[in-house]
Amino acid sequence: MARESSRPGITEVANLAGVSLSTVSRAMNGNPTVDPALAERVRAAAAELGYTANPVARSLVLGRTQTVAVVIPDLENPTFQAILRGLSRAATADGYHVLVADSREDLDEEHTLARATRLRTDGVILCAPRMPEEELATLLPALSPAVVINRGPQISAPVVGADYGLGMREIVDHLTSLGHRRLVYLAGATRSVTHKARQEAIAAAVSRLDRLEVEEITAGVDFDSGTAVADQVLASGATAVIAYNDLVAMGLLSALTVRRVEVPGQLSITGFDDIPFAAYTSPPLTTAAVPAVDLGAAAWAAMHAQLTGGEPTPALTMTPTLVVRGSASAPRED
Repeated sequence: MARESSRPGITEVANLAGVSLSTVSRAMNGNPTVDPALAERVRAAAAELGYTANPVARSLVLGRTQTVAVVIPDLENPTFQAILRGLSRAATADGYHVLVADSREDLDEEHTLARATRLRTDGVILCAPRMPEEELATLLPALSPAVVINRGPQISAPVVGADYGLGMREIVDHLTSLGHRRLVYLAGATRSVTHKARQEAIAAAVSRLDRLEVEEITAGVDFDSGTAVADQVLASGATAVIAYNDLVAMGLLSALTVRRVEVPGQLSITGFDDIPFAAYTSPPLTTAAVPAVDLGAAAWAAMHAQLTGGEPTPALTMTPTLVVRGSASAPRED
C-alpha cells in the first residue's frame, strides 16, 4: 500500500521559490521588509504546494498567540455571557481568539487565573473583577496589556463600564414617582464596585427625597438568592423591591408566586441588567437595561488598540436605560 505523501513544509516552499527559509517565514507572516516581488513569489510557491503555516510556529516567530484571555466572575450569569458575546464577535472579526476563564466569585482564583492566562495569551481582559482596588493596581502591570470592565477609571489600564449609579437612581425615581416610600434593596456582589455604586445612589436618594426609607438585605447574585430572602422581604413591610440584578428579582418573583403574593398588587419588584428572560417573566420585569454586548465590543476595541500600537483608549462609561414593564405599579392603599 502506497504511503500518503507528507505535508509540504517551509523547506519545500523555499526551494521552489528560490529564497531562504527566513524569507519564506517573513513573507508568510506579512513582514513589510520583504520585497513585494519576493513575497508574491513565496505566496505563489506556497499555493502551488498547498503549504499553510503552522499556527504554533507562527506564534513563536511573531511572539504573539492571536489570543486574549477574559476572566469573569460567573459564566452562568447572562449579563457576562452577553459581554463575552460582544467581545468575542469583535475579536474574531480582527482575527483573534478568546480564552474564557471563570473565577466562580473566588478572589484567590481570580488572581491565579489572571496570571496563568496571561502567560498563554497576548493580553487579559478582567470582567468586573472582585479584588480590592490596591490588589488590582498591583496586579495590572504584570498583565499588561490589560483592559478592565466595570471598575473605577483611576486604575492604570483602559476601563470600560456602565454607570450603575445612574441606573439605580432611575429605578428609585421610578418607584418613588409611583408613590413608594418603603423600599428594600437586595444586595448582591457586595465586594464589587457596581454594588457600591448602587449603594451610593440609594443613599443619595434617601437624602434627596422626602420620607424615603430603604432597607438593605444581603442576598446574592443568582436565582436561588432571590428565592431564599422572600420571607425577609415580606417581613420588612416594604411596598417595592430593588434587586441587585434580574436573576435575583426573578428568584424572588418565583418565591412570591408560590406564596400567592400578588406582584405588583401587593409588592412591586424591579431588577437590573435586562437579561433576555426579563421581558418574559410573569409579570414582565421592570429593570435597568445595561448595554452588555456593546460593553464587550468596547473592551475589545480598547485591547486591540494596545495590541496594534493604536491610540490609548480613554475610560468609557455607558448609560443604562430604564425599561418599564408590569412588575411595578403604585402601592396598594390600605
